[in-house]
Formats: sequence, C-alpha cells, structure tokens
Amino acid sequence: MNKKTIVLSGINLIEGGPLTIYKECLRYVENYLLENYEIVALVHSKELFSEFDSRIKFVECRDSKKSYLKRFYYEYFYFKKLSKKLKPYLWFSLHDMTPNVIADKRVVYCHNGMIFYNVKKEDIINEFKMFMFSKFYKYIYKINIQKNNFVVVQQDWIRKRFKELFKIKNVIVAHPDVVIDDMNLEKNKQIEKNSFLYPAFPRIFKNFEVICEAVKILEEKNIMDFMVYLTIDGSENLYSKKLFEKYKNLKNVKFLGLLKRNELMKYYETSENIIFPSKLETWGLPISEAKAFGKNILLADLEYAHETLGNYENVMFFKPDEAKELAEKMEILINRENVKYDGNVGKNIEEPFCRNWKELFNILLSDGN
Repeated sequence: MNKKTIVLSGINLIEGGPLTIYKECLRYVENYLLENYEIVALVHSKELFSEFDSRIKFVECRDSKKSYLKRFYYEYFYFKKLSKKLKPYLWFSLHDMTPNVIADKRVVYCHNGMIFYNVKKEDIINEFKMFMFSKFYKYIYKINIQKNNFVVVQQDWIRKRFKELFKIKNVIVAHPDVVIDDMNLEKNKQIEKNSFLYPAFPRIFKNFEVICEAVKILEEKNIMDFMVYLTIDGSENLYSKKLFEKYKNLKNVKFLGLLKRNELMKYYETSENIIFPSKLETWGLPISEAKAFGKNILLADLEYAHETLGNYENVMFFKPDEAKELAEKMEILINRENVKYDGNVGKNIEEPFCRNWKELFNILLSDGN
C-alpha cells in the first residue's frame, strides 16, 4: 500500500521557541505517524535535526534566510514545483506563510505576533528592521491564507484577531505541548538563592529594560543579595548593544549571552525565580518551561501570559512598564517576607482547541476535513 505524504515546512526556523515547537512537532510525527505516512521535512539545515529518525526525509533550503526575496521564491515558486513532485496529502507550513502548493489539505501555523505590537518611536530607532517587519507582516500573513483548510494559532486572543483581520473562520487554537529535555540535567541540583532568570532573545518587545530598571531601584536601596541572569550580552543586535551599554555597570545583573538549549536548561534548574516581562507573545515558551520546573514566576500582567500559564499558584503579576512594581515583588521574594502569590486559573477555550500534537493531527488528518 502506498503511504500518503505529509510535508512539514519550516525552512526559516533555526532558533528559540519556533525551532523548539518544530522539533516537538517532529517528535510526535516520529513516534506516531511514520508507520502510516511518508514524512518530508523542509528545513534550513539538516544538522539542526540530527536527533531524528532517518526515515524522515529532510530537504535543506540553506539560502532561505538570505533575503525575503529568497524566502518568497521558495514559498511561492519552488514549493509549487516540489508539491507537484511529492503529491502530498497534507502540506503543513509551520512558519506563518501560506505557500503556493498543490495538496489535498493545506494548513498554516501562525506564531509571529508582531502585527499586533504597538511600536513606539524609540523602538523605530532601536530596531528599524523590526518596525518595518511589524508593518509588512500582516500582508505576508494575508497572502493565500483563505486557501488553507485550517489556520493554527497558539492562543485564543490571536484567533479572535485573525478572524477579524483576515475574515476567516477555520482557526484552531493549539497550545504548544512543551516537553522538558532532561539531557545532561543533574537531579536535585543546588538552587542558587535569590537568583532570577530571564531567558529571551533581544527583541524590542521582550522588555529587558523593566528588569534592569528594577535592579537599579533595588541597588539604590542597597539590596544586593540577589543576582539576575539575562541571556544577552550586547553582541546580538543594536537593541541588545544599547541595553548592555546602558546597564553594564549594574552589579546584580549578569549578561550571559545566547545559550544552547542544554545550557539554558541548567540555568532553569539552578535559578530560584523566573521573570518574564515580554509585552507581546503568541505563546511565551519560557512561561511553560518555568511552570514545568516548578519555579516562582514574576509575569507580565497581560492576556497572553494568563492563557499560557494556565493553572498555577506560584506566580506574581506586574504591569510590564512598572519597574517599581517589579522591584517591590523581587524584594518580597529576596527577603522571603509576606510572600503572597497571585495564582492563576486556566482559561476555558472554545473548540476547535488542541492541548497537544495528537489532538491537532487528529483534526488535520481526519477524513471529514
């Protein structure tokens, strides 16, 4: 019997949360779909996926990130020729763009929320490319979006906005199914007292400033018995360079630079608290990871954060522009006096709603859709 073909496309996913989600998708496919389907994974580099079953056919598109013209070429020209050759049952694009392809079923996974970010003047100066990106990206989303059998987003608030913006109805909310990789982790490792970790790539909306300003407030009060770890060092982009130059003299901030995933997991292990002040996320993977590790979480009081966190007790919320409020809550955790968590209750989400990859692929591969 000839197996049907599933194409998974993620040629621009090379780092961070989007790459992690692509790998989680491939892990599900590897474990549950290889017996009945031929799997073709379109990737930037095979080396990024060396841990996967050799029965998954990986196709490299190494020059896809050279420019948007190259990306457009792949999505709107090359992939159509490839789809004619592969004759896929399902073409699942995991990075926002709906390609010109021929397939029985077409699905796009939209994970970039920049179109919903209100860019400030200083943001334009710090990251002009990101500013242009935020203005341009909704048109990228719009191309071919109505040709999909399904559009997949990570949160309910995004579904509502997509329905309004693109006049579509077939939107699935699929929460990422986060699996903590325990490779090289030491069990019962010593927790560093009064340590705070913010794991994020430096983008304007990631809001590193509020943490640095909170640390500045605490240092001015001569509260010094703590350490904040940030996964930037000023070398990543203009935004991080300006952050580093402005705050490099803070004694209680350690700039780590970007970390490999196994290195980051070790910081999760040893850190007592996680701070996540981002102003915009379609999910916010570090929230799920902090929850999985059972950490105290200081979290931006925004809609996305409440939905991502779900049911959890050890969380304090703060307004993402209020460094003074964040400093006060950090001080409470440092002094261990009058610690009172806000707690959070998971949101009831209307169908179609998927809690894991199994539920999502059951919908995508159903004969009735």
